[in-house]
Amino acid sequence: MNDKPAAYTLAEDEKAAQVMIYTLNTLFWGDVVVKSIIRVSTWLRTNTIPDWIPLFNAGSIVTTSGTAPRTNNYTELFVPVPQIIAFHLLPPAADPIDFDPTEPNRRMEPVNALIGSFQVKGGLRIAASSSLRRYLEVTRENYTPLYDAEITNLILPAFGPIKVPYILIRQGAAVFTAR
Repeated sequence: MNDKPAAYTLAEDEKAAQVMIYTLNTLFWGDVVVKSIIRVSTWLRTNTIPDWIPLFNAGSIVTTSGTAPRTNNYTELFVPVPQIIAFHLLPPAADPIDFDPTEPNRRMEPVNALIGSFQVKGGLRIAASSSLRRYLEVTRENYTPLYDAEITNLILPAFGPIKVPYILIRQGAAVFTAR
């Protein structure tokens, strides 16, 4: 979303990726710099995640006002990980899927996740004999992945839908519903 020159220099073992980060009131986007071996879309589910995510050539929009949103731009900003309620690569970028679609006894459960003023419709990969309720009762991970997701803002309809193959949702900051 920004065409500015990079505000960082990559080391030989690093790469940059454009991401979108959702907090309770604000949507951020920009470049993250990670080690080349990191799969950016699943980064928040690893033990390599820092306490703060630095975003370079970043932008933001406050998403909780019914008025026309105003974009703010930053050379560099830092988002505290505990405030991140959703995270994904900026479309059209995508990582390869992180599961075997032919794996037996697994299925995609259609769910909605409400995060701040956003609604995410996607698929939750669960055991064939499980349910959304059971999954949430037994899973203790901070971030839950949803697949083939469509993201809309309930206050800002002009935001339009964003379609991503993979999004991470903070379980403790979302409301989940079955579809």
